[in-house]
Amino acid sequence: MRIVVDGMGGDRAPEEIVRGAAEAAAEYRDVTVVLTGDEARLKPLLAAVPGGESVEVVHASQVIETGEPPVQALRRKKDSSLVVAINLVRDGAADAVVSAGSTGAFMAGSLLALGRLAGIDRPALASVFPTLNGGSLLIDMGANVDCKPEHLLQFAVMGSCYAEAILGRPRPSIGLLSVGTEESKGSELVKAAHQLLKEAPGLNFIGNIEARDIPLGGADVIVCDGFAGNIVLKLTEGVAGALFTMLKSEFKKSLPRALAAAALRPAFVELKKKMDYAEYGGAPLLGLKGAAIKCHGSSDARAIKNGVRAARQFVAEGVLDRISRYFAPKE
Repeated sequence: MRIVVDGMGGDRAPEEIVRGAAEAAAEYRDVTVVLTGDEARLKPLLAAVPGGESVEVVHASQVIETGEPPVQALRRKKDSSLVVAINLVRDGAADAVVSAGSTGAFMAGSLLALGRLAGIDRPALASVFPTLNGGSLLIDMGANVDCKPEHLLQFAVMGSCYAEAILGRPRPSIGLLSVGTEESKGSELVKAAHQLLKEAPGLNFIGNIEARDIPLGGADVIVCDGFAGNIVLKLTEGVAGALFTMLKSEFKKSLPRALAAAALRPAFVELKKKMDYAEYGGAPLLGLKGAAIKCHGSSDARAIKNGVRAARQFVAEGVLDRISRYFAPKE
């Protein structure tokens, strides 16, 4: 299996990307990791880290910056590390692509180069959301701000296939994000999508789910439009960060509290690890004719290594085939 990593994409590129790629190459012996980017910068960095000798480099002379207009950047920078990486998957030279670069450029470039699976109108970003039962899949988390009811149905199918294959949930439960659990609650989009999901064959649709029930593990897959999904994701990141900061401040206010904090430190470290995006390996862009994993823009080496792990699982578990089978014509 060959997995290509955008070596110049992300806030910490190329140093952290190189380290993560090398760590992935050392851990996953059945994977050949390929980095795209400036050879003059990447090769010396690879030579300085354990496992770097196993990573291949494909030269790319340009870099798409985060603030650039995605479509314009894709047209102007055809030899960018991101475009070269995606094209390796398009041409069959790699099985999956991983990037921490511009989200807009990654989504647009992947869609243009790889195309959509039959039956899918809108590819969607799916993210594992930390919950009491080990994590749920949130889809869409920002790729599609404006949606139609049939798009939410497609998101549910793709999310169900992914949760079954990657999260190990047999017949995963699917909840539709709304402002109330009653079928009559929600926007016109949500009410129309509810009807489609209720009638869809093969899906374990359990009805509407409120945002407060997501962390409790109310459903294995939470379906929503990208506008709502991105708000849920960003709010959760902010609340988690603020909560840990407040706790740290409170524990510093007295010696007894500081001693208590020292005793509880292992528990807090474990909790922070469960809430850390770097542990989940990035978000797959589901619905494409290829495996495309988007990592957080601030990804460090651990996040990139886990992004490669997610791509490896995606390919090994045949997620694309699972989605395609659902939409295949029935005899």
